[in-house]
Amino acid sequence: MRTSVINRKTRETDIHLALNLDGEGKSEINTGVGFLDHMLTLFASHGRFDLTIDCQGDIEVDDHHSAEDIGICLGMAFMNALSEKKGITRYGNIILPMDEALILSACDISGRACLCFDAEFPTEKIGTFDTELVEEFLLAFVRNCPMSLHIKKLAGSNSHHIAEGIFKAIARTLKAAVYIDPMLGDEIPSTKGVL
Repeated sequence: MRTSVINRKTRETDIHLALNLDGEGKSEINTGVGFLDHMLTLFASHGRFDLTIDCQGDIEVDDHHSAEDIGICLGMAFMNALSEKKGITRYGNIILPMDEALILSACDISGRACLCFDAEFPTEKIGTFDTELVEEFLLAFVRNCPMSLHIKKLAGSNSHHIAEGIFKAIARTLKAAVYIDPMLGDEIPSTKGVL
């Protein structure tokens, strides 16, 4: 099984995260940030990842440190669980509707960190959650599990629907990209022989 456990403690956050890439979509999420809990729960469900996150963060300051540091830990967990990336499909993409929102997501688990994020939100907040933290979370994620990740909002007027569409789309994109292709065996899907 492709699993990873990450424990990371700083002066701003104390995070325990456990990930199983080959799970059933079960999750136990407690970040202290209600909207982020919701997004990560549906991320686990749509990616079929088993995911446990406990974060004690300085949310009395704001949600920034928690969102960024959870992105760091989730990226580290994916990187560890993928190991040498033998046999993975490597690429994934989807155009996902969420009511009026339509999100394009595509990734290449290439070993090179690149986030192309083109998704404006009509509001600065969803409840108490700063919408700019969606991009910050994803930037931290791709820096710690180097990949090319493209997110583009094709339509959408409701910030909650846009964010939810993004997290669902990324989950399904990653699910496809980390899938073990039985035809590849132990082959690394790159002409370089390394990802």
